[in-house]
Amino acid sequence: MKKVFLTVLGIAVLLKSFSQQTPDTAAFQSKKLKIEEINLVSSYYNQTGDHAAVTGGIGTQQLTDIANVIDVKLVKYDRKLRKHAFDLEVGIDHYTSASSDQVDLKANSSASHADTRIYPSLTWSMENEQKGTTISAGVSSSTEFDYQSFGANIGFSKKTKDRNGEFTAKVQAYFDQVKLVTPTELRTGGGGRGDEYGSDNRNTFAASLSWSQVINKSLQVMFLADLVRQQGFLSLPFYRVYFADGSVHEEKLPGSRFKVPLGFRANYFLSDHFIIRTYYRYYKDDWGVSSHTVNLEVPLKITPFFSVSPFYRFYSQSAIKYFKPFEKHTAADEYYTSNYDLSKFNSNFLGAGIRLAPPNGVLGFPHWNMIELRYGHYTKNIAMNANVVSLNLRFK
Repeated sequence: MKKVFLTVLGIAVLLKSFSQQTPDTAAFQSKKLKIEEINLVSSYYNQTGDHAAVTGGIGTQQLTDIANVIDVKLVKYDRKLRKHAFDLEVGIDHYTSASSDQVDLKANSSASHADTRIYPSLTWSMENEQKGTTISAGVSSSTEFDYQSFGANIGFSKKTKDRNGEFTAKVQAYFDQVKLVTPTELRTGGGGRGDEYGSDNRNTFAASLSWSQVINKSLQVMFLADLVRQQGFLSLPFYRVYFADGSVHEEKLPGSRFKVPLGFRANYFLSDHFIIRTYYRYYKDDWGVSSHTVNLEVPLKITPFFSVSPFYRFYSQSAIKYFKPFEKHTAADEYYTSNYDLSKFNSNFLGAGIRLAPPNGVLGFPHWNMIELRYGHYTKNIAMNANVVSLNLRFK
């Protein structure tokens, strides 16, 4: 923690020095790349439960995850006064999982009990403020022991003449490679170490559309729609499924999936100190899942630089057609899983955040302009609960 704090102070001092060397006037538009904002986000997640998919829908789901993300935003203007923004983000997660440790039932501790995921991304956008148009493109990657993903996206947005409405379209593609780490008792050929694991592919293609509109000075709304197509190996090979006859198998799911999420947001500004933020999403796919998400957040500004934001999210979904609990599947089933994330359940997520943005900067550092701490408690009605704490530091 001491090292993180010293790093934060170092970045703040660097930004302060940088800003003192660069003149800032209303008539000047910089044509050089400048740091606009830096965000540092750290979170701790702890989970318990009784329906681990690794052991066929029974057993501990104890898991902890520590995540750290640094997000750097840079901007410049070209000769045509178009604004170019670059968003570089790098995240590192490290988790330990009691259920993943059971991939090898005979070992006291297997390599799968812990893993580290690294996920960098880079996004570029160019905004023509006079025309109200923005184009964007981005690439991303995610790497962990049994999973490698590469992604790319392009986007376009257009504002209305009065700047009160905006249409956005985005296309994304992800190309993943899944390492076929199967339970030890299901491995053949005596393999299953390092590069000896086989692999398979999984591809995801998504198109996103949104329309945002300022209704009046108090109300803003947004409509969202997505079309998502997945193809390839969509199972997880180390998820066991126990049949009614006592035999054990690895999870088997169809090789394609089509998803349609539809969403709506509305923000209502009751006053300068009180905002109501609402969100609803309906989801449907061809595996038989339908779900509803309702989210409410009510930021309350106690002072001009201190606010509290309680939030609540309710989620409900139906089970996929291929789910059955421990020892309920039979040889007559073409596809099968005992992963309770694909079962019927309801969940609740309740918490609050506190945000401090003093005018003279946090701890007197003028460019360390915001610190936010959030806590949430998550529960499912299928014997699972979790707690998450996150810290966000912003330099500008």
